[in-house]
This record gives sequence, structure tokens and C-alpha cells, in this order.
Amino acid sequence: MLTDLPADLRERAARVRLAVFDVDGVLTDGRLWYGEDGRELKAFHAHDGLGLKRLLANGIEVAIISARASPLVARRGAELGIVHVHQGQADKLACFTQLLQALGLAATDCAYTGDDLPDLAVMQRVGLAVAVANAHPWVRDRAHWRTRLGGGKGAVREVCDLILCAQGRGEAELAHHTGAD
Repeated sequence: MLTDLPADLRERAARVRLAVFDVDGVLTDGRLWYGEDGRELKAFHAHDGLGLKRLLANGIEVAIISARASPLVARRGAELGIVHVHQGQADKLACFTQLLQALGLAATDCAYTGDDLPDLAVMQRVGLAVAVANAHPWVRDRAHWRTRLGGGKGAVREVCDLILCAQGRGEAELAHHTGAD
């Protein structure tokens, strides 16, 4: 996977200690679904979930920062064991800065995956800025890397795999899941 990626991208991914993700358009496909009773519905990709769990299992912190608030996001975060779920964050950069202070990390030790304009302020500060394939063009143009898959369709898993492989953990992950470890 890494052999076809530029060395500077591999170096950026190798430094990641915190991976931060937007929700709508990244963990989901960006569409907002409402039932007739007014309840919100969201679809999350199982591949993304396993990738996030594998980051956590390998000692990489995971955070969600979303401008919107949804009980479904809180539920999904809890299912995956994500402690840092920040919703209703109109100022994502302020939230991110507070998270860095709480964890004692530098922005260069972080990855941020986004898809739209509210993500840019954080993306411009992190060591690894990722745009999902279906991100707004202004966001894609300012990212260090773009996923092949779109938000809600496995893009987050690509980011997780990139980080794990860049940190030399890809083979161990494969061995873990094939029973060869």
C-alpha cells in the first residue's frame, strides 16, 4: 500500500498519535436522513469502524469533532470505544486546540480527515490533512492526501490503514486477523 505513496506522506502518517475525524461527509456519506417522525438516521460503514478500533488498539488516540450534534454519533463513538467525541462544535479549531492541550500533543502529531469548509482551519494546522474523495474541491486542494473512497464508503478505513502501515504495523495487523501471530 505504501510503496506507491510519496515519502513525505509516509513520514507524516508515521508521526500520527491522534487521528481526528469529521462526521457528516466523512464517517457518513454526508446525506442527512430524517424519518417521518422527525428522527435522524445515519449510516456508518463497518470497515471504517474496524479501522478506528485498530487505531485505538495500536495506541493511537481517535477523536470525532462535529459541528452538528446527534445521539447516533455518540452511540457509534461509544460502540467503537472512542472517548473523545465532541459534537456541536461550531469552532472546530478551538475544540481541536483544547484537545491537543488535554492530551499534551502537538498539531504536527495529528491527522485530521474532513470534507468541507468548516474542516479547513484544523486541516491547515495538522501534520497530516486528509480529504475524502468526495470532499469539496477547496478542501481537496488543501489536503496532503485524498482517499480513493468517499465519505461513509470506507474512506476512514483508508486513513486508518495508511497510518498503521506507515508506522510499520500493517503486517502485524494482517497477522493478527489471520491467526498468524
